Amino acid sequence: MTRTRQGGVATRTHLRVMLEYFHPWPNAAGLYVASSAGWYREAGLDVELTVFDALRGDTLEHLRRGEVHLGVFPTNRLLVRRAAGQPLHAVAAINHRGMETIQTVTGRGIARPRDLVGKRLALNPTPRGVAMVRHLVAADGGDPDGVELVDSGYRELSVDDIAAGHVDATFGGYWAWDALMADLPGERRVVWPVDEIGAPPYHSYLLGTGPALDGRDDLLATFLEVTARGYRAATDDPEQTLAVLDRVIPYFPRALLARSLELIAPTWWHEGRWGTVRAELMEPYTGWLAANGILPAGFDWRDAYRPVGPVGVPR
Repeated sequence: MTRTRQGGVATRTHLRVMLEYFHPWPNAAGLYVASSAGWYREAGLDVELTVFDALRGDTLEHLRRGEVHLGVFPTNRLLVRRAAGQPLHAVAAINHRGMETIQTVTGRGIARPRDLVGKRLALNPTPRGVAMVRHLVAADGGDPDGVELVDSGYRELSVDDIAAGHVDATFGGYWAWDALMADLPGERRVVWPVDEIGAPPYHSYLLGTGPALDGRDDLLATFLEVTARGYRAATDDPEQTLAVLDRVIPYFPRALLARSLELIAPTWWHEGRWGTVRAELMEPYTGWLAANGILPAGFDWRDAYRPVGPVGVPR
């Protein structure tokens, strides 16, 4: 992990950073911009960006085994693992909004969340996902027991599947990514971001570490400083950012990438700062997860947070 010299030439410290999804998408733009621009190399870091092998677990599982140095992951999954005593911590926030949606199509008699009662809603029925759907329906005055939950497994159904009659609605697709992919005309799509229909506030994704980077706050501080610079450049220069994304994920249409980047970039910032882990998002979400039996009562989210350098908030 430390820099050494070979033949008088300084070598860079290798950091393996794992993303949160099955493939890169515009939420990782700041990391790729910083890498493409050579800023990590200039800081003495050899940063490798990768995605997880789903057959071997998610990003947090790879972090737990020490196979990567840093990773991006959902807040709720980190909290559950920390409550179980795993050596994992967040060091920065990526997003300051919830990404998930409930989606349906016109003509199904679903004009608001409580109208899902008596309808078929597809989702990956994790405890947290089921609890969120029930919460959103109840928050709108509906009976969550009346919603027919359809197990879609790991494959999230699209509005095209809804239009084809497979189900009446879905939960889980992101308003800044999955919800943008459909053949169905826009005027027939109904997309409700969960944080606009009663979900507790939360960071969708955090950046964090596991045992492979223990005791190296110097490297973490350098990495975070450069990464913040990358996210600023990705926000301020979308055309150059899209050129980088074209190389990383060339199989997605440019128009899709452009729209996703436009939507996601504002979620990276709070009061002009990147990376701040905010108590006003963490506390209500932790309480909600505990109230729904996903976390033990009284769990303190700060146990899952490791402040490093200029990024973040004090304990």
